[in-house]
Amino acid sequence: MNNVLIASALAAALALPAVTAAQAGPTPVPSYASEKCFGIAKAGSNDCASMTGAHSCAGMSKADSDPGEWVYVPAGYCSRIVGGQTK
Repeated sequence: MNNVLIASALAAALALPAVTAAQAGPTPVPSYASEKCFGIAKAGSNDCASMTGAHSCAGMSKADSDPGEWVYVPAGYCSRIVGGQTK
């Protein structure tokens, strides 16, 4: 009985950070000088809403390199990335 109780407590403690992160909401603007870089996000790794209106949350992109999806990159870096656009 004690092993089940300990295992349950451990599972709950490990799951709590994942639940908290999922409830955090949109990705905050980084503390460094940044810019939105369109067309380079991997599927499920965008930082916020789609420019096309397909969705309104981070992590909901469906395809790699979608030109309507974006991620924050350090200012000045987007133009250095193949496929990256600032507009």
